[in-house]
Amino acid sequence: MTTYEAVAMLLAIAYIFLAIKQSLWCWPAAFISTLIYTLLFFDVSLLMDSFLNAYYLIMALYGWYSWRYGGKHENQELEVTTYGVAKNMKIILFLTLLSLIVGYLMANYTTADFAYMDSFTTLFALFATYMLAKKVLENWIYWMIIDAVSIYIYIQKGLNLTAVLFVIYTVLAFVAYQKWKEEYDNREIKSV
Repeated sequence: MTTYEAVAMLLAIAYIFLAIKQSLWCWPAAFISTLIYTLLFFDVSLLMDSFLNAYYLIMALYGWYSWRYGGKHENQELEVTTYGVAKNMKIILFLTLLSLIVGYLMANYTTADFAYMDSFTTLFALFATYMLAKKVLENWIYWMIIDAVSIYIYIQKGLNLTAVLFVIYTVLAFVAYQKWKEEYDNREIKSV
């Protein structure tokens, strides 16, 4: 455990709590946390995780903008939406096939550890982050699975504090899903 890992962990937890509350402040916390994790993961040869966190830096900026200005009307905040089962099934199939291809490439042409699992969590997280930035309800279901798989990887790499963070993430993703679903359902009831 390093001081940097501890700071990144605390900011990452703050990010999730703020995201659950749909606070714009989640995005600056995410930016700083992911900057630290980008460097940390590169240092321990989790190349796809390092790449993923570099992407998170960009998405933190996009997420802030999307939440602040992405509503239906000018300067209106974005509301929670849903993709539905059919669209999610197509996304899952596509991302699984892509994960197998990228995993193969990473396993055979790089020094990456856990190439297939790392590719799976990375590619799904890329899309789940986009879904979060667009306030798509199902992003939290994706995160529950991504985070649970990531726990194993981080324990194996000796990133125990990060593994604890991902246990917390898994629980908070469940809480976030419940809270966002309640808001979505209440808004749908009012619009009927």
